Amino acid sequence: MTATVPRPTLRGEQAPTRATDGTAALDRKRRRRVVLLMSGLVVALVGATLVAGGSGQLTIPLNEILGSIAHRVGLDVGPLPSHPRGEYTLWNVRFSRIAMAVIVGGSLAVAGAAMQGVFGNPLAEPSVVGVSSGAAVAAGAAIVFSLRFAGDWSIPVCAFIGGLATTLLVYALSRSDGRTEVVTLVLTGIAVNAVAGALLALLMFLGDTQARESIVFWQLGSLNGSRWAYVVVVAPLAAVGVVIAIACARSLDLLALGERSARHLGVNVEALRIVLIVVVALLTAAAVSFCGIVAFVGLVVPHLVRMVTGPGHRVLLIASFLAGALVLICADTVARTFIAYTDLPLGMLTSLVGGPFFFWLLRRTRRTAGGWA
Repeated sequence: MTATVPRPTLRGEQAPTRATDGTAALDRKRRRRVVLLMSGLVVALVGATLVAGGSGQLTIPLNEILGSIAHRVGLDVGPLPSHPRGEYTLWNVRFSRIAMAVIVGGSLAVAGAAMQGVFGNPLAEPSVVGVSSGAAVAAGAAIVFSLRFAGDWSIPVCAFIGGLATTLLVYALSRSDGRTEVVTLVLTGIAVNAVAGALLALLMFLGDTQARESIVFWQLGSLNGSRWAYVVVVAPLAAVGVVIAIACARSLDLLALGERSARHLGVNVEALRIVLIVVVALLTAAAVSFCGIVAFVGLVVPHLVRMVTGPGHRVLLIASFLAGALVLICADTVARTFIAYTDLPLGMLTSLVGGPFFFWLLRRTRRTAGGWA
């Protein structure tokens, strides 16, 4: 038997090392995790959509849901919903609500991941730092004062302006010596949320009964009343924001190395921050314009996804969108089916889960002065 003789290393050629092999193995393992995560999220999202479509006061069996979908795409297979109102309920009530849940959950998760990258801080999230409240105040003002300058887009435009102004304010107040302090960020968010709460109370005082009910709806957060007309208004805002955020993913990766390193590598840091601040305001406006304040989705989801995907923002943003959509579909299904004939506030459910997570994260990061733990 002939023994295998290792090939000699040529001059200028680097010999393979165990460290190189180990790094390659880790990269392959991470890629497998990412593929499994993405595939699992897509499958889970489809499954959650079918379960949510069939759940409620009127139960629609799975085979009837699939038959209805097949008929809508031109395939004459499977039974249609047997209940006289089944087809209408499925497409005009539940699927429109599910579509809104996908948009809202995905938008908030991407906004949270983008904010954490921009601020370099794990506590940044639209509801925590008051961006959602600022957008809700502007939307509430549009309701109370009957602002119709842009037709059906009036409320989303006002929400965008309010979210943008709040994001800029938080960014300006929480920066110190080129970094974002954890304590300053949290205190700024507390102050902004307090002021926003007072302004919402003032708007309730100034508005009529219908306006007051709408503002209470904003504060609690709910997908009840979602319609395709609202989805058509909100979807373009969310799509533009998500696409721009993903396009900035590589720059966010470089920014994570530090501002000085990012500048040396060709990143215009201030321009990047301004663009992403506008993107966060756009995504937040899309989320709250018709559904109110839904807290902590942008805080919890990116952190859970980052544990699997690692810090790379391209994969993180895409996976966060899918995971955020999945979380909100599941939460909304619980909100409307947990108690019969009652639609629980969606923001209440997300806060019950996200609040304890925020306390844990705050305790985990208090050892630092504002960077990642």
